[in-house]
Amino acid sequence: MDLIVQKFGGTSLTDDSSRRHVLRHITREYEAGSRLVVVVSAMGRSGDPYATDSLLELVRANGDHLPPREKDLLLSCGELISAAVLCSLLCSEGIPSVALAGGQAGIVTDGRYGSARIVEIRTERLLKHLSDKQVVIVAGFQGATADGETTTLGRGGSDTSATALGAALGADIVDIYTDVDGILTADPRWVSDARPLSSVSYEEICNMAQNGAKVIHPRAVEIAMKAGIPVRVRSTFSDGVGTLVTNAQSLRSQGIWYDRTVTGLAHVRGVTQLAVASGDGPSDLQLQIFRAMAKHGISVDFINVMPTGVHYTVSEADTETAVGLLEQSGFAPVIRRGCAKVSVIGGGMNGEPGVMAIIVEALTNAGIPIFQSADSNATIWVLIAERNLAEALQALHAAFGLHLTPAHGN
Repeated sequence: MDLIVQKFGGTSLTDDSSRRHVLRHITREYEAGSRLVVVVSAMGRSGDPYATDSLLELVRANGDHLPPREKDLLLSCGELISAAVLCSLLCSEGIPSVALAGGQAGIVTDGRYGSARIVEIRTERLLKHLSDKQVVIVAGFQGATADGETTTLGRGGSDTSATALGAALGADIVDIYTDVDGILTADPRWVSDARPLSSVSYEEICNMAQNGAKVIHPRAVEIAMKAGIPVRVRSTFSDGVGTLVTNAQSLRSQGIWYDRTVTGLAHVRGVTQLAVASGDGPSDLQLQIFRAMAKHGISVDFINVMPTGVHYTVSEADTETAVGLLEQSGFAPVIRRGCAKVSVIGGGMNGEPGVMAIIVEALTNAGIPIFQSADSNATIWVLIAERNLAEALQALHAAFGLHLTPAHGN
């Protein structure tokens, strides 16, 4: 008998019509005889009454001084509401169900409120409910410390809950249901001819997620990859099979093989480039810069360290603080605001000549300057002006023939 973990995001639960689609997916697997653990996010998005961002806005409007422990108590409520509402819906349809908070489901975390890490999952209670043929609905995004304090897992926490539960239970598959039909070659809001991918490797989707693709959280993929649990990213609103995420060897064993250098594109907006020249500055210039950023909790990216100086990027939100720290240290940074990072991702590009040449040619022909670049085994990044983002994505998508991606990826 299969054991399936299904995760439904906030847009899948926001209203009665959406929840009816959720019910259909659960019913299909339940009637097929599968044991089901269903992980849910808070309903809707910012502005909807039970969404996480709406709860945060409630705190901001009431003093904005809620301690971290109490904030986690509040933020855990959205997923609990989703779990209880879905439990009621399932029971009304004659499907025996039970709703559990993260801690009740055995998810034990450390004590870092707002960004807790899972340290253990105790599966006894889950297995008991499953043996009683109940659908187990778990509030995602949360757990509890060993002494019972409620914690939340940070952004993407419900994805992490789902794959962690899948790993602990030895699930056959984790299905991540969302509002898009799987993983696409690019963000369809920016690239009109983006194509769905039938399969990707763990490494490829990790790179896509870390570089701006919001379809699944990278920490969730890392957990699935370590446990060897396949993940499917599917649409709540259709019966499509979506995108299978697993290791390359497993894909080959299923007869799935593709010869593609580039799998897809991802991007991050709202980026500022900072450049500091060495000149006659201190010999430990690089150390001073990055130590100051780290001390003040500023995440840095796109780092180029050279004898002539340092180039790196920060988010738009951190720009003023970062520039102030540099100037306080006696540096005169050159600031380039309004940038975007574009990532070209593919498990087949390692050792493949000419990939960078295609990128440069496509952007040059489109009249788009490249401010900075970097690469790894499976990703090449370029920094461009954000005003050129749509044109750059379309040009790169066409240059690598991603609009011709076969529907089944092989």
